[in-house]
Amino acid sequence: MIRTVMALIVPVMAGLAASALWASSELTDERIRQLNQMLIHDCGSCHGLTLSGGLGPALTPAAMQGKPTETIRQTIVNGRKGTPMPPFGSMLSGQDIDWLVDAIKDGITRGD
Repeated sequence: MIRTVMALIVPVMAGLAASALWASSELTDERIRQLNQMLIHDCGSCHGLTLSGGLGPALTPAAMQGKPTETIRQTIVNGRKGTPMPPFGSMLSGQDIDWLVDAIKDGITRGD
């Protein structure tokens, strides 16, 4: 099962790596839209399309309540060994990751 999940994740990660190359020091509206879409579609493929859980745990504000921001950040950066959660630290800028952490803790905007 993990091989199947990784086979689905690797192409997504490659696309994210390409888009991260142009990331500037300031998040543009377009980059925010891309990150929002990443949460909905890419993260949602494992965490559920509403991020309420699936193969991975729920990423809703309620589920994240009380979780330290740095723990969420490190999970995005380093992934989780022994699980299908891959590391995204080499593919996303620090600002991208900060935005994702805030969006996970605050809830995402759907419909973009």
